[in-house]
Amino acid sequence: MTFPADPSRSSSAEDGRSFARLGRTGARRAAIVGTGLIGGSIGMALRAQGWHVSGRDVDSKSAARALELGALDTLGGDPSAEVTFVATPVGQIVGEVRAVLAQRGLRSDAVVTDVGSVKLPVISEIADPRFIGGHPMAGSEQLGVDGSDPSLFVGATWVLTPGAATAPDTYALLQSVVTSLGAEAVALHAAEHDSLVAVVSHVPHLTAATLMNLATASAEHQGSLMRLAAGGFRDMTRVAAGHPGIWPDICTENSVAIVSTLDSLVENLRSMRDLVARGNRQGLLDALQSAAEARRALPDGAVRPEHLSEMRVPVPDRPGVLAEITTLAGNLGVNIADVEIAHSVEGDRGVLVLVVDTHDAHRLGSELAGHGYQFTTMSLT
Repeated sequence: MTFPADPSRSSSAEDGRSFARLGRTGARRAAIVGTGLIGGSIGMALRAQGWHVSGRDVDSKSAARALELGALDTLGGDPSAEVTFVATPVGQIVGEVRAVLAQRGLRSDAVVTDVGSVKLPVISEIADPRFIGGHPMAGSEQLGVDGSDPSLFVGATWVLTPGAATAPDTYALLQSVVTSLGAEAVALHAAEHDSLVAVVSHVPHLTAATLMNLATASAEHQGSLMRLAAGGFRDMTRVAAGHPGIWPDICTENSVAIVSTLDSLVENLRSMRDLVARGNRQGLLDALQSAAEARRALPDGAVRPEHLSEMRVPVPDRPGVLAEITTLAGNLGVNIADVEIAHSVEGDRGVLVLVVDTHDAHRLGSELAGHGYQFTTMSLT
């Protein structure tokens, strides 16, 4: 991590940095690689905020449709783009990220990210200060670019997985863009992300598909079965209607975490089967009550903090320090509302400025102190 000389944190300095990022048309510029549901939704959301968005796809019809629907301004790449989102299937991400980073004339402060649901294989292959992994936890049963929705990310969690090489300014820029789309940015280590997403996304999809196939097979012998498919069944199997083509790559890239979670699911289903088989009413009641309470406790979406505090953390000029601090916050469930780098004029240190909910500042401070970081905290309200 490098801290170039830039001691000013004034609004005029920030305005200057923003002006420097404007394209010739006066609009901020972004590029999309992969114009499916997520790529199209990002394009629409950015254009709604005045960005100039270009995009491409290996399927020229998909790219043309994205242009027709208003997800793009122009077709093709854009080396002048401030940020490029790679929204391809998981297996194509590494190659596409490398291609974007190798573009002739790519601006020196460009940021490149991806939106894949498996992070460790990508982070392990791309070590570039301009790259940061990402995964918006949002989707739809709608297929392709025709299902794009500019409000898709409002209230959603958008995971960021900075690597050891990720520059602080790269993280700060992407976090600001993500939050401008209405999402909550949460930093996690790539390996932890893959393990968690296997539980909350990958295995639920496979389970829904399995249940749907089970019902379909039964319906062949019991024609009235699908007529009885009420709200609960439809809600539980809704994700099975998603695009099947992306899942072989996901299951290959995250196979270890998925298999481990499937093993746990099978074990828990076997325990539930035994409770039913033995007529264990109290055991069933306890299990169902526990699940009901946990389900009701799920957050409805991103909660915006009302009282904010600024935490200033002196950090050394070494690879990985940004990833370490932001993922410490993510592991605690602490939302970083804003992040900034206060650069030193000389020396090998800088100050990482984090804006967090005042109620979370103490918890994060204790964790930072436990990892050897000093900090100061100041209320902003």
